[in-house]
Amino acid sequence: MSETTKPALAPLPADTAAAILPAIEAEPGIPARPARKASRAAASVSATEAPVIPITDQPRLLVLDGHSMAFRAFFALPADKFSTATGQHTNAIHGFTSMLINLIKEQKPTHVAVAFDVSDDTTHRKAEYSEYKGGRNETPREMSGQIDLIDKVMGAWGIKTIKMPGYEADDILATLAAMGEKAGFEVLLVSGDRDAFQLITDNVFVLYPRKGVSDIPRMDAPAIQEKYFVSPAQYSDLAALVGETADNLPGVPGVGPKTAAKWINLYGGLEGVLENLDAIGGKVGDSLRENVEDVKRNRRLNRLHTDLELPVTLDELADPRPDQAALEELFDALEFKTIRTRLFALYGSEVTEAERESLDTPDFVIPSDAAELAAFLASGAGKRSAVAVDLVPGRIGEDAAALAIVHDGAAAYVDLASQDAAAENVLAGWLRDADAPKIMHGYKAALKALTNRGLGLEGVVDDTSISGYLIQPDRRSYELAELAQHHLNISVSTEAAKEGQLELAFDGDDAAAAGALVHVAAVVQALSRYFATELKERKAQDLLTTLELPVSRVLADMELAGIAIDMARMDEQLADLAKVIDNAQELAFAAIGHEVNLGSPKQLQTVLFEELGLPKTKKIKSGYTTDAASLKNLLEKTGHEFLVQLMAHRESSKLRQMLESLKKSVTDDGRIHTTYAQNVAATGRISSNNPNLQNIPIRSEEGRRVRGIFVVSEGYDCLLSADYSQIEMRIMAHLSGDAGLIQAYRDGEDLHRFVGSNIFHVPTDQVTSAMRSKVKAMSYGLAYGLTSFGLSKQLEISVDEARTLMKDYFDRFGAVRDYLRGVVDQARIDGYTATIEGRRRYLPDLTSTDRQLRENAERIALNSPIQGSAADIIKRAMLGVSGALAEQGLKSRMLLQVHDELVLEVAHGELEAVEQLVTEQMGSAAKLTVPLDVQIGVGSSWYEAGH
Repeated sequence: MSETTKPALAPLPADTAAAILPAIEAEPGIPARPARKASRAAASVSATEAPVIPITDQPRLLVLDGHSMAFRAFFALPADKFSTATGQHTNAIHGFTSMLINLIKEQKPTHVAVAFDVSDDTTHRKAEYSEYKGGRNETPREMSGQIDLIDKVMGAWGIKTIKMPGYEADDILATLAAMGEKAGFEVLLVSGDRDAFQLITDNVFVLYPRKGVSDIPRMDAPAIQEKYFVSPAQYSDLAALVGETADNLPGVPGVGPKTAAKWINLYGGLEGVLENLDAIGGKVGDSLRENVEDVKRNRRLNRLHTDLELPVTLDELADPRPDQAALEELFDALEFKTIRTRLFALYGSEVTEAERESLDTPDFVIPSDAAELAAFLASGAGKRSAVAVDLVPGRIGEDAAALAIVHDGAAAYVDLASQDAAAENVLAGWLRDADAPKIMHGYKAALKALTNRGLGLEGVVDDTSISGYLIQPDRRSYELAELAQHHLNISVSTEAAKEGQLELAFDGDDAAAAGALVHVAAVVQALSRYFATELKERKAQDLLTTLELPVSRVLADMELAGIAIDMARMDEQLADLAKVIDNAQELAFAAIGHEVNLGSPKQLQTVLFEELGLPKTKKIKSGYTTDAASLKNLLEKTGHEFLVQLMAHRESSKLRQMLESLKKSVTDDGRIHTTYAQNVAATGRISSNNPNLQNIPIRSEEGRRVRGIFVVSEGYDCLLSADYSQIEMRIMAHLSGDAGLIQAYRDGEDLHRFVGSNIFHVPTDQVTSAMRSKVKAMSYGLAYGLTSFGLSKQLEISVDEARTLMKDYFDRFGAVRDYLRGVVDQARIDGYTATIEGRRRYLPDLTSTDRQLRENAERIALNSPIQGSAADIIKRAMLGVSGALAEQGLKSRMLLQVHDELVLEVAHGELEAVEQLVTEQMGSAAKLTVPLDVQIGVGSSWYEAGH
């Protein structure tokens, strides 16, 4: 935006017309609501003509009823689609913030405030009438913590929030309206409470939501008169007679709005009505006289206070400015992405340019030959050079089109396509020089692209996408532009920046392309310098250099290799699944005597709960849930054939969908090349995508069969699968120091039978399968903060039995109990948890006053050290296996990493050596007090190797 752009909070320009409020913009992955037509969005509630924002130079005060609009936002957006990784629901926060952005954008206020209620029990209205607002539904659990977080967002936004003990938000709105009007302001009150209508004057208007928080028309005096047949000043008289359900204020029985309005207009208001009680005849007159004290009480309670002594002045509400760093941090925690762009865009150049530090693009050279390129590279000897790569789509992943190199203010742009052999050799030598330190953003993608070109890449000492992750593992994104904006307040001013490297698609000699790429390299250099201090403070430097960066190289090799696919076997499985699906559908139809859409929850609800009369499942908004867990429970209870076939149809349909997705991922070389990410899971786990090979089911035989399409390729003997046995429980034994668990593992006992023997007081050979299953579920559950209620649900036992089971466990293994208690207590003191390798995860919500936020943080504190340590161990194992393969000159190679499992392709005659080195390297990846047990499987397919 240019510097002449008007700030969003400036007085309304003279040519501004109707306010059209756009729909709430959804986060990625959530469908946006369709935009409303302008004619409807601007439709008048009081006349046939659309209202317009008055053309005036008056200052404009916008005041929101915080609780009212927060709950509107909550019910307007689905709670299950808006939540963070920690379980905090965010639909009310997102909706409220989006609504306020729209209001500020369209209404152009000069002053803004948000009023919040205090507890109903402390208000003077509750003191007078104990049933005031009684009967309201309990606040939804998903709303927990959201009001406080909205308050925090407002604080970071610079918008004053106001609470007054003993009073409600409506009273604050009324007082601000009076203050604003007296000072010559136009006042806009945003509220879903009709009591605010009494405040409307020629200069005070109510923005009353008609639907959700995206359709909020302006109510003026004519609108009130047309709808309720009384003036705004008389609306509270009307409400006193009719009553207000939302406030639990009963009206006069038999008296509706029209009758009340007729009396008010006839006698000049409520006082006149009360003075003429005897003149009002009929049953309604008798009813009024019988309930006159209720009417007087209603009038006292619905009258809003306009003279509170507020803790702020109008001047303090003027022109709120966001604290960008504070908002960025909050939005990171809330996992909001697009909404921050909309918010900062409101403030134009004043935030996005004038207040943001700039990073000038260094002057750069474009070497014309090998000698000039060599001279430039030599000038950076001993310095850390930032390298940015222009990536373009390639056969596998991406190809490199150009490089930008920056060191200490000097910069060069190298178009790879235009280099002759001599220059390319100079560049390749520098790129492969491990003693020439390099900084990148998206090292793995660049390494693959440069490797495909035969250039190679060594000496990378920082990848800012990974170092940023080590500093803040709970961020939603580690794109360069977002990291630079958040940490340095620097804008990456090209459309080029994205996660990984860049896709510029410019011609090599285009000066704009060169400048953009050099600018990105300069930003990477600045970000790396900033992260150096942060990494040191978090003691994460060794994790970066000795673990994460080396793992990036191993993952790049695995991605380039891919894994072979047996297309004939895939097609055979697809054909088999089609038969199963069709058969299950026919049998399901036969069980109920008619056809039904098995994919329609609504039709299934009709069949299950109306036609078949089966027990109702959990109540949801659209009826009763038909999710997998509920149907499984229903099947166990009833055994109905329709459910048997429905579940078979669902399971097979899911597998077919997965296979079809995998088929689309097979490249021209007949292999699947997944992409691994090191900075997605906050625990440190490596994730897989495009396609995700970590979500292939293994609990059912049909699901495991999918692994049969992944096969050994020509020139190799077999696939080898190496999987850690019970690694998380072994880490638990190590971290807790429990002597019993440690001895069981050292003796090579079946842990779950050993534990079962101890808590059920029977010999190990008398521990039944049911006992072992209970112990296994509990042992793993305890590491993840499982409660007795959760355990009872999981094992389908009573809460008392689950509580007894857990007590017996902790009585026998007290060190586990002490560890689980201590890890949370220590994390609350330190502010973070740490893995065995020292990987930290910061948890500020451990000290939150909000119970839900605090409990979520406690669960994370319990499982992060265990999950994170398991992630570090498998990474160390990958480095050990890769290094041993190279050291022994073996041709075998790693292909896949899935949770605690590695899959290798074994070359001819190398099986014995590979099996031995894999067992040794995985078994020695960490020094624990218990042995790391590695299970090896071999076969021509992943399925066979996993058995």
